Amino acid sequence: MIPPASLKVYYADATLPDELLANPNVLAVIGFANHPPSTKDTDPRYLRVPLRPLGDVPYEVWLSDAPVQFGRTEGVAWATDGRLSFGAIEQEELDEGVAATAERIYRSLWTHVQHSDTPNLLRVWNYLDAITQGEGDLERYRQFCIGRGRVLQEMDASQLPAATAIGRCDEDAVLQVYWLSANDAGTPVENPRQVSAYHYPRQYGPQPPSFARAMLPAQGHDLPLLISGTAAVVGHASVHQGMLVAQIEETFRNFDALIDAARAHRPDLAERFGSGAYLKAYVRDREDLQTVADALERLLPQETQRIILHAAICRSELAIEIDGVHA
Repeated sequence: MIPPASLKVYYADATLPDELLANPNVLAVIGFANHPPSTKDTDPRYLRVPLRPLGDVPYEVWLSDAPVQFGRTEGVAWATDGRLSFGAIEQEELDEGVAATAERIYRSLWTHVQHSDTPNLLRVWNYLDAITQGEGDLERYRQFCIGRGRVLQEMDASQLPAATAIGRCDEDAVLQVYWLSANDAGTPVENPRQVSAYHYPRQYGPQPPSFARAMLPAQGHDLPLLISGTAAVVGHASVHQGMLVAQIEETFRNFDALIDAARAHRPDLAERFGSGAYLKAYVRDREDLQTVADALERLLPQETQRIILHAAICRSELAIEIDGVHA
């Protein structure tokens, strides 16, 4: 009998990622722009997301309770303990456009996951250049959604994974996708204050975004609630345009509603963020990084760790988006 999966997500300081990867139970280590680059020659469990943080931030660590196997197969960096898997793909867009690149990456992702022992997508992160560039349906985020949707249309919309899609600010036309999958399916969670992203009206593009607001692990598995990128969206509309602090406060009202919805499935989940929560805040304007840090200091308990990153948000009117885990 396969034991339940276990995953602890936390932030840890280290001079180099190798210090953290020395633990055979580490499934993944995520670095940021203040950390060494990841290349095809580095440990496949290490991935550097090139977003500039406020200050010298720690690494994000995914820790299993069992030894991990890892490698690279047909462009996919992967690691697995047999119950949970980390995977990552990075590809240049070349001249084909972001829709074609996204479709190609997601087909590789889907093939890899479906032929593994962990075929159930729980969570996906997407980082792409110039995310809001382009007008109307030619906007790059809308084009990304088209490419992703061509693959994920094979899934029942009610079973889509949690996800984040954020813009890089380094002008490097590389699409970076990484994910967590499991041997057992999780339970997607929607926010009662928001229209499900996959039901967005046509005004947001020909292909609605393919993600759930959060993902609960399968019953009996020891994983946190996986929270998608969350912003000041009520119904399907962005609110508080031009008011950063109001957007942050609205985002936290969305978190409260989302956690309450998750607790309907899992009553033992903590009601509010505490020591089991690890958050990443993506901030559109570099000059707002400290303002966001001050607001989070006011809104969060001291024991909730957070990383603040300069990044572009998928709607130009939104100044901030936050994702993370909650246990």
